[in-house]
Amino acid sequence: MIESNVIKHRLNVIDAVRARGVGDHIALPQLVVCGDQSAGKSSVLEGITGIPFPRKDGLCTKFATEIILRHAKCELSIKASIIPHFSRSETAANSLRQYSRSLSGYDKLPTVIEEVAKQLGLKGFTEDENAPAFAADVLRIEVVGETGLHLTIVDLPGLIAVSEDGKDVDLVGKLVDSYLENSRTIILAVLPAPSDMETQKIIQRARHFDKLGERTVGILTKPDLINKNTEGKTVRLLQNEGSIKLKLGFFLLKNPDPDDLERGISILERKTKELDWFQDPKWSKHKPDLSRIGIDALRAFLQRLLEVHIEKELPKVHSEISELLSTAKSRLEALGEERRTASEQRLFLSKLSTTFSTLAQSAINGTYWSPTSDFFSHEESEILHNRLRARIHHLNTEFADCMRIASRKWQVSENEDETSDSESESADEREEPAYECLAGLEASKLISKKEFQEWVMKTYRNTRGLELPGNCSHTLLMLLFHEQSSRWPAIAKKHTEISHKVVSNFASRVLKHIVNEEDVRSQLLRIVQSALRENLAAALGELEKICQDEKVQPITYNHYFTDNMQKARHDRIYEAVRQPLKNLIADKESFTMGPKARSSFLNSLKSHINVDMDQQTCEEASNALDAYYKVAMKTFVDNVCRQVIERHTVSKLPAVFHPTMALALSDKDVERIAAEPATRTHQRKELSNLISMLTESLDDLQF
Repeated sequence: MIESNVIKHRLNVIDAVRARGVGDHIALPQLVVCGDQSAGKSSVLEGITGIPFPRKDGLCTKFATEIILRHAKCELSIKASIIPHFSRSETAANSLRQYSRSLSGYDKLPTVIEEVAKQLGLKGFTEDENAPAFAADVLRIEVVGETGLHLTIVDLPGLIAVSEDGKDVDLVGKLVDSYLENSRTIILAVLPAPSDMETQKIIQRARHFDKLGERTVGILTKPDLINKNTEGKTVRLLQNEGSIKLKLGFFLLKNPDPDDLERGISILERKTKELDWFQDPKWSKHKPDLSRIGIDALRAFLQRLLEVHIEKELPKVHSEISELLSTAKSRLEALGEERRTASEQRLFLSKLSTTFSTLAQSAINGTYWSPTSDFFSHEESEILHNRLRARIHHLNTEFADCMRIASRKWQVSENEDETSDSESESADEREEPAYECLAGLEASKLISKKEFQEWVMKTYRNTRGLELPGNCSHTLLMLLFHEQSSRWPAIAKKHTEISHKVVSNFASRVLKHIVNEEDVRSQLLRIVQSALRENLAAALGELEKICQDEKVQPITYNHYFTDNMQKARHDRIYEAVRQPLKNLIADKESFTMGPKARSSFLNSLKSHINVDMDQQTCEEASNALDAYYKVAMKTFVDNVCRQVIERHTVSKLPAVFHPTMALALSDKDVERIAAEPATRTHQRKELSNLISMLTESLDDLQF
């Protein structure tokens, strides 16, 4: 058996841990007396503890009572206190904790119980008719003196079979279940011997929570009330040979007579009378196990049982408290620093804004590795959304491709047989490349080369001024270009809006990453989105200026334009020479150009030279349009990407939530944004208290 000072220390540790409220968070080893009403539970409890609980109106069954017995060779000392249930408000809990009574004897115990009932606000002890009849709080009675054993035991209200108020039945049932479901609770089930065990509510509940019967002790009471000649049946149940089998077995007790209880029977006297009663032949002939009969045997068994139980469970309790402490610290750390004062709140915003700006700048610079943040290293599906520069590159590249491939109003078909009649009917249905910046825009028109030439000719004729035949007005190229590039503003605007949306989503993701509190994140998101909308307006204004620049007379000093014009002329001359020359040499491998051949070649060449001055002018205009379009389109793309997207949408991102902004806010705005909500303050306080409680408990549990 464990040394008495060791078990005393273990019990004191568990009691101290329980008194701090740790039992509300993890299961603690304990003995619990429970049973149906009128099962003789009070008599059993009195026999175990030696405490004469008052029987007036069943006071002690209105709430759980934790009884702590510590044997010591000293005068009797009794201390009563209340352990509030975790559901109590902080104010109510603190008020209940203030209750404390010290007694030198049991004569004042009824008064204490009545005081506690009033403190708990129970029905019948307050003026409130709607007050609850039972409470989940615990009356703690600590007894130090010559108790004869070291023991901690909890007495629960009896299970109610019938009540005028169904709420009482449910309340008591839930209270009892809250103890029985604890895997470290040893259930001391008090069972009247005359009753049908299968119908006892406590047996049904014990089976539910202790399916293997490993932590239930059956305590049979009232054997003097069983039917005549049924002693053998009771003994078989005692010997664990009945329909109900428990690994911890049964005990059989003889409750004192009412007269003995009235005058006050001592533990020794009760033990003597009890053993004498079971010496009767009607019992002895069945040869019951005497180590399982009587209150004295039960007390000794419970002492040993609790010693072994605590020694077995204590390391597990230590481990669970350590784990819970680690979790509580992590949760408290996740709440961040406390923010009660304006300076603390401003510092909080400054730190957040610094982190935001740093991540935003890193994303803009394409610096995706950081030793302090995993924002850029999330799962594969998140990478492109968080890596802003890569996303912007992708969008700009797509925009450039879209402008190069699909920005013209008139798309000239390579197939000479295609006509506008066949295509115009299905222009809206014709599939363009699947670029985001084309979404929702009217599709370009597919026309043949002939139709394109007719459009140029029509425009030429509509712009003729005082020019001589074969010459064109300077406005011809301008009008051709303006109409051909008329889709640019819509495409560029769409690209700007898409880029803004990407940047806006990125900002939201950064805030979600760095701000845990939804309320604060929501406030900051409104500020950031407002600034981003201003940036979008500035970007669209810049785009409008760029688009206006394209509406003036075409201007370029890019040699690419002249190079392309020269190439077009060379190609036209080449085509003019190629066919006559081909006809001349026919299939001959070689030939000598004599006078006759030269004359034939020159005559053939004349027939291929265009003498229609208007047509020649339109061809020159078409070539100029094509050459200038390419030059202007490339410049336009670069201008949009640099002056619109980069200048207003991307580079301004770090400034939308910058440390200087946090410093510029008024105290009122800082409080509105950064002050902790009452729920979070309460959560922080609860976690701090829990950490303190668990830390102290771990210190006590060091062994």
